[in-house]
Amino acid sequence: MYRLTIIGAGYVGLVSSACFCKFGHSVTCVDMNLEKIAMLKNGKVPIYEPGLSPLLQEGVQKGQLFFSTDMTAAVRNADAVFIAVGTPPHADTGQADLQYVRAAAKQIGTHMTGYTVVVNKSTVPIGTANIVADILQQSSCGEASFDVVSNPEFLREGMAIQDFCQPDRIIIGTESAKARALMGALYKHLADQGYPMMFTEVASAELTKYAANAFLATKIAFINEIADLCEFFDGDINQVADGIGIDKRIGRHFLNAGPGYGGSCLPKDTMALAMTAQEAGHPVRIIESVINANAMRKKAMASKVIMAMGGDVVGKKIGILGVTFKANTDDVR
Repeated sequence: MYRLTIIGAGYVGLVSSACFCKFGHSVTCVDMNLEKIAMLKNGKVPIYEPGLSPLLQEGVQKGQLFFSTDMTAAVRNADAVFIAVGTPPHADTGQADLQYVRAAAKQIGTHMTGYTVVVNKSTVPIGTANIVADILQQSSCGEASFDVVSNPEFLREGMAIQDFCQPDRIIIGTESAKARALMGALYKHLADQGYPMMFTEVASAELTKYAANAFLATKIAFINEIADLCEFFDGDINQVADGIGIDKRIGRHFLNAGPGYGGSCLPKDTMALAMTAQEAGHPVRIIESVINANAMRKKAMASKVIMAMGGDVVGKKIGILGVTFKANTDDVR
């Protein structure tokens, strides 16, 4: 059993905390939001995710899961510290805002003692591990040592517990043999069941998360444009999607036409990847086109509603069935 500290009691932090406890580790989930920690200590979960609440309660009852606002004790006693804070899009640039990641890194550096593996679990741009390492170096005392690991999450809201416990892959980015051994031990429960564990360079792990979401967004934007052609030529987009999706090289997932992609990940991750690439001088034109196509798609759907109501919606009532971006979640982002 290893002692883990997870910074951030949000979606990724709580799911990771619950599942690592399920694997037999001791976990302290830390958050500076006093109200949220108080809720969790009283057995209430601030988000809805199927299966999460009983799994958290099980961890608490077994004495393996703790909730705290005390960063000092949580970091000092940890074998590994996971950064699982939000990285919302910057209001001006659309790039991922790393202020919470930076703040967490500074707190870790201030309080860690001995050797600590610091894990980026948040979705972050390429190069963030270097930023975190610099902050840790500047804020830590001389006796502390560390390695920074990239371990991106691939959790689907509404199916997060399943995705963590039955993953398509586990990506661990590190060049350190010591960190590799520790991370392998943390996920041994999954590796023993045959789930793929990939060790990569740090930059490769960071890029894999963005590349995966960008590719899924591309599939959505693509099928929506094909749907427009189907409408013009009196075709059936579902039949077309089935016809191309049966090809194993393409696959049927994410080929459902609709009002465009939304939610908490695809919009911000595609934008962050595009901005990172632009700043590096290597623009990703396909992803930029996907972002533009998705924006146009949403406007086009609004126009369809207006046309369906005779071309004028002034004074008319419009009902919307469903507020969250997908089933089995209370997330309205």
